[in-house]
Amino acid sequence: METMSLSRRNFLKSATALPAVATAAGAAVTSAATATPAKRNAASNGDGADLHWLEGGVPALSAGATLGVPWPRGRHAKTQAFALATADGTQVPVQSWPLAWWPDGSIKWSAHALPADAGLSPSLQLKPVPKATAPAVAVTVEERGDSIIVNTGVIRCTVARRGAHVIEAITRDGRDLARHGRLVALTADTPDTEAATTVQHRYDSSVSAVTVEQRGPVRAVIKLDGKHSADGRAWLPFSLRLYFYAGAESVRIMHTFVFDGDEHKDFIRGIGLRFDVPLDGPLYDRHVRFAGEQPGLWAEAVQGLTGLRRDPGAAFRQAQVAGLPCPPIAQMATRVSSALHLVPAWGDYTLSQLSADGFQIRKRTKPGHGWIDADAGRRAAGSGYIGGNGGGVAFGLRDFWQRHPTRLDIRNAHTSAAEVTLWMWSPDAPPMDMRFYHDGMGMTTHAQELQGLDITYEDYEKGYGTPHGVARSSEITLWALAATPSRERMVQIAAAVQTPPQLVAQPAHLLASGVFGGLWSLPDRSTPARTAIEDELDRRFDFYKGQIEQRHWYGFWNYGDVMHSYDADRHVWRYDVGGYAWDNSELSPDLWLWYSFLRSGRADIFRLSEAMVRHTSEVDIYHLGRFSGLGTRHNVQHWGCSAKQLRISAAVYRRFYYYLTADERIGDIMRELLDADSMLEATDPVRKIADAPPKGKYPARASFGTDWASLAGNWLTEWERGGKRRYHDKLLTGMKDIAAMPHGFFNAERAGYEQDSGHLHNMTGDKVSASHLNSVFGAVEIFAELIALTGQQDFERAWIRYCTLYNADQATQVRALGMAHGGSTVLRVGHSRLTAYAAWRTSDAALARRAWSEFFDRPLKPLRTTTINGPAVLNPVDEADGISTNDAAQWGLAAIQNLALIGEYLPAGSGR
Repeated sequence: METMSLSRRNFLKSATALPAVATAAGAAVTSAATATPAKRNAASNGDGADLHWLEGGVPALSAGATLGVPWPRGRHAKTQAFALATADGTQVPVQSWPLAWWPDGSIKWSAHALPADAGLSPSLQLKPVPKATAPAVAVTVEERGDSIIVNTGVIRCTVARRGAHVIEAITRDGRDLARHGRLVALTADTPDTEAATTVQHRYDSSVSAVTVEQRGPVRAVIKLDGKHSADGRAWLPFSLRLYFYAGAESVRIMHTFVFDGDEHKDFIRGIGLRFDVPLDGPLYDRHVRFAGEQPGLWAEAVQGLTGLRRDPGAAFRQAQVAGLPCPPIAQMATRVSSALHLVPAWGDYTLSQLSADGFQIRKRTKPGHGWIDADAGRRAAGSGYIGGNGGGVAFGLRDFWQRHPTRLDIRNAHTSAAEVTLWMWSPDAPPMDMRFYHDGMGMTTHAQELQGLDITYEDYEKGYGTPHGVARSSEITLWALAATPSRERMVQIAAAVQTPPQLVAQPAHLLASGVFGGLWSLPDRSTPARTAIEDELDRRFDFYKGQIEQRHWYGFWNYGDVMHSYDADRHVWRYDVGGYAWDNSELSPDLWLWYSFLRSGRADIFRLSEAMVRHTSEVDIYHLGRFSGLGTRHNVQHWGCSAKQLRISAAVYRRFYYYLTADERIGDIMRELLDADSMLEATDPVRKIADAPPKGKYPARASFGTDWASLAGNWLTEWERGGKRRYHDKLLTGMKDIAAMPHGFFNAERAGYEQDSGHLHNMTGDKVSASHLNSVFGAVEIFAELIALTGQQDFERAWIRYCTLYNADQATQVRALGMAHGGSTVLRVGHSRLTAYAAWRTSDAALARRAWSEFFDRPLKPLRTTTINGPAVLNPVDEADGISTNDAAQWGLAAIQNLALIGEYLPAGSGR
């Protein structure tokens, strides 16, 4: 047997020990071995983990941070405590809790929270200890009959258990700095441009439930659920999480709403968070701030003392410009102090970002008077401030310009209480028009729908292109400040809102932990051939990163997604052509990006992946209604395609972010998917496929890859999170059923399915079939984990057989199966990683060489781009010959996994 690669040994330490078993393809599955302690420790810093800030260096400020850290199987008991220290040994208080467990009960993923402005060091070490270090000042939660009070040691926040307010008050030093936080939604019954008259409505938040999810000592989390209500109607369900960290002067808010209206009647004109800021003191000591494009700042006073015909005195001008309290008015020049009532006070301010490339600031004295243009810029950082001598509130909306149209409002700053609104959808913009984009074009029969699929690749079915049940989450931060922040501090606050400091473990530690299937390795440029593949991986990511900017893939519903296919004739991505437009996770670009981050630790890959998971987990999935738990295939609109499928909603795309950040919203979404198999009967995924076997006596049909593998990922995640035993049992049931079929996965292309028990049934007898789609939506990745975790040898045998035979020549298929399986070769390169997996598990050198031959079926050529400009395009753009997201994602996954599993067999001349 040839020597196994280091990457293989690193993974096998976490695998269940298996005896060698004969596969149906004739090879032997090697028993799992354990990496030596020296190898293990070299990669994972002994029993601890080295951490660093994602963007490198040290953030200027941190409002508190949370991260997830993985551990090898058996390393730490579920009750293990942890300590955190900077490189010089300074102890940092940390709150820890488990996110997932290995089957033996040891911790697989742990979460860790740091206080505000703690751990501001380039590197930190997380280590197991008998008892964690407590913070000097802990965050506390006090539950009362009608309210919950959270105290960070700096601010005190009161949350009512019922009513219109999501935050009753935020207090600092005994003074209310914010009051009456509430949600507001504005709607119209028709788009403004389509009717002479439009009926408009306003809905306010109505809280129905409040839950304390964490109560310190470093991190407290309060969840609020409710709906927007007015005039007897309650709709637009919302969920808010309020995050508090010890020592913080801020509260982070994760806002989620679900659209449950009628897209033909309910047109959202605005949706936002609103609160009041009590004000006192002279108008000239009240300050307004708006962050522009970093590090720009627009800063003015409600009543200006600069630029007047008469000079109030240098001390007054300098103090006002700096945001400091002015000297006593008795020291002001009399000609100014006696005429202050004639200097306008500007009460209302608006920053409006209607596109990704332009914002405008306007102000007026008060309602009933005209607005004036104050300034403008390109991309606002989405943060503002209003306050006076007694302090005030800074506020920010993340991804402000990326998710246009957005707006920040300050109203009544000249009165005893200003009103602030952060608009996630700006009322300046046209209302959300979520109606399907065409009228069906005469398609009324199944045959006509298939003809439409043939010409535009759009899977149309009347009534299926509905947004009812899609969602969007937004991140807001409020800072209760004792005084107006300096200009430099305000810029730092804005930067922290837009790019929250994130701690991460080193890639070597992530790899050594054995998580996510062991299907990846660290970048290695030790040979020209390896260098060529590594360079191409970087090149393809960089191309997509650039396309987001050049093609303006921004907007409230769009940001985070990429396009599917390119139109070289028009020099545009096919944004308006049926199934070729928004990608919606087709062929797993999410996995390509997350594995790219795991191995590289690159901040730009993480941030793009983060935006994608925020989008695909909310917009591309139904959270309630007829299609709840299903996702939507690629289309001109994210919810447009009639293919509502498990392969898009799958937890396999979400779990990376959840485990790396401990994000509760993503955790919620993954649990929403646990019973998504109940939708398979009413929304049959193969209802339009002519040769699909009839259901017969089974309630539903399911494919092992696009359906069952997605369910398996959902249930695996719930199992390791310590969820209900029922999902573990359904998972094992399906594994055993597939393994028991005469030809395993080749009989499970379209199987009968029982939702209650999870049983899969062979409906094709001895006939075999295969689809090029079944392995490209996370099946490879999830099955690798299942095999390592469960020790189900028959399942492993069946999977290795499938992996060995899918890309095999027809003669080999016939010898093994009695017939060719008929699977398409269109994704031959992507499927090379199946061959690589079989070679890895069986230590078959010939099979490994075959896998590389399949990978280089199309010779490796650097992605070459051409810049198109002039009248051929609206803006100069780079285009790549033959680019498609399907190919980019599958090539990327194959490159990463083949290097990890069979890198030692990479042909020496393949990089040329």
